[in-house]
Amino acid sequence: MARATPIVRDASLRLSWQVQLRVLGALLMRETLTRYGRHNIGFLWLFVEPMIFTLGVTALWTLSKSVHGSDLPIVAFALTGYSSVLLWRNMPGRCIGALKGNLALMYHRNVKVLDIYLARVILEFAGATMSFSALGTLFISLGILEPPQDFLKVVAGWLLLAWFGAALAIFLGALSHRSELVDKIWHPAAYLLFPLSGSAFLVAALPQGAQEIVLYIPTVHGIELVREGWFGDRARAIYDLGYFIPFTLVLSALAMLQVRRIARFVVPE
Repeated sequence: MARATPIVRDASLRLSWQVQLRVLGALLMRETLTRYGRHNIGFLWLFVEPMIFTLGVTALWTLSKSVHGSDLPIVAFALTGYSSVLLWRNMPGRCIGALKGNLALMYHRNVKVLDIYLARVILEFAGATMSFSALGTLFISLGILEPPQDFLKVVAGWLLLAWFGAALAIFLGALSHRSELVDKIWHPAAYLLFPLSGSAFLVAALPQGAQEIVLYIPTVHGIELVREGWFGDRARAIYDLGYFIPFTLVLSALAMLQVRRIARFVVPE
């Protein structure tokens, strides 16, 4: 049997990649139009919605004079904390049950189960990132917030949180296709995780025993890294990427295995 030459294999790989990008682009467009339509401000809701949530929480924390165990401004604390929550928490909420509503798309040979989840994850990442960037720029220009001390650390922490959120979203999304319990359990779990996720406290401000417990929660490490990058020495960050990255790698592998498993049994409707 004749073997494909490297040039033919490269061309085939490039063609497959181009098809994959077109599929993802079409799914993103479809998801945006389905969710936001063409009325009012349309797709701008993608980042205006998380901005409203973040501003609301910032106002509430400011009015209630919330404390977080440091001298950091509460506005800065709320922006870095709640924006991070929106990043990793909204992705699973959008992916759970996503496949059931898109089974008709499975008739198209080039659309895979993973594409459905990736389109929603990318959309949530784009919305949360634009909201975080827009509010950060606004607060800095108004003099409410100082620019990040280490921009690369902020980006690294943000991307690690996005990776964790995407892996969790794809894993739960695939799992929810086999059991409706995932949907029932995730929503209360997400609310319970919010105060423990690191968004509302600095690890260094907690007692030693509490620090050891909260550091088992992966999101705490990402949010601490974002705050270290933004505030520098003003926020004594405690995190362990040697725990966070392997944890997310294992979660990603479990997510891919779960997607592969349900892809065998998906029946287009």
